[in-house]
Amino acid sequence: MTAKPIKNIFVQGSISPEFIADAIRKHAHNTGIGGHSIFLGQVRADDKPEGKVSAIDYTAYEDMALDQAHQIREEIFAKYPLTCMHIYHSIGKVPAGELSLFVFTSSVHRKAAIDACEELVERLKGELPVWGREIMGPNQYAWKENQ
Repeated sequence: MTAKPIKNIFVQGSISPEFIADAIRKHAHNTGIGGHSIFLGQVRADDKPEGKVSAIDYTAYEDMALDQAHQIREEIFAKYPLTCMHIYHSIGKVPAGELSLFVFTSSVHRKAAIDACEELVERLKGELPVWGREIMGPNQYAWKENQ
């Protein structure tokens, strides 16, 4: 048995609505899918002591993050009866109001897709070596805490 290749989950900059629509559209041919669950993470313009967040600049230990994402993906696939799963995370600068995380799970029945998507997002946020530096101004920034 050959190991599954490690998929690149990283997208440079924002994840566009067109990218998301295209990912959904590509699944229309699979008539065995009965439910999709989608999580979209958007950059908030939070008010901080340093100023209002205008963007987040994401960075990662990419090789380690890809290995970890692959492991999480395999564990979720083993736990839930999914048809497919997609993970996309931004690297680089993402302005407030734009998307930085897109998680998409599909299954024959909705519950598996919903439960898997929720667990997947929580694990990605808690386990991946990805960090976001919130940008408030030209020389104002603070490291973001995952919540």
